Amino acid sequence: MSEGSAELSFLPMQIADLDAVLEIESVSHLHPWTRGNFSDSLAAGHWAYCIRPQIDQAIKGSYLDPAILWAYCILFPAVDELHLLNITVSPKLRKLGLGSRMMAAIEGVAAQQYIPRIILEVRPSNIAAVTLYQKLVYEQIGMRKNYYPADPQLGIREDALVMAKSIKLEI
Repeated sequence: MSEGSAELSFLPMQIADLDAVLEIESVSHLHPWTRGNFSDSLAAGHWAYCIRPQIDQAIKGSYLDPAILWAYCILFPAVDELHLLNITVSPKLRKLGLGSRMMAAIEGVAAQQYIPRIILEVRPSNIAAVTLYQKLVYEQIGMRKNYYPADPQLGIREDALVMAKSIKLEI
């Protein structure tokens, strides 16, 4: 079984997970979230998940070891939207379809919770993420000017594409 075909476990993120989360975050983003950002999200009650392979498919010492963090996401549920605040896959496990599978699971949670729309921001320079969201039928609904820091020394910032997808709710 490969990493791309293993069943995923979405486990609630705990403070004890933050070292592993920050290890991935720090090598994945130009301006990574801090421990404080993650702690604040947990304290605020955001839906925060660590993604690992299911225990029944465990292979110790491999990426199928459930002790290995594959990915994580932070979601903020609002009245009629689920705001995707952070979704990150370990660099060693990218291009295996984990992002698509995570997004499908997130869409499933939105449907189960009767939340009709998912909204997110993404850097236009993050071509892989923009391409994934477009493939998953997310549409650009706006732009946030100067949203992301790009080069703090020069004071340069990058816009954010605001993308959304309507979720079919089971009635």
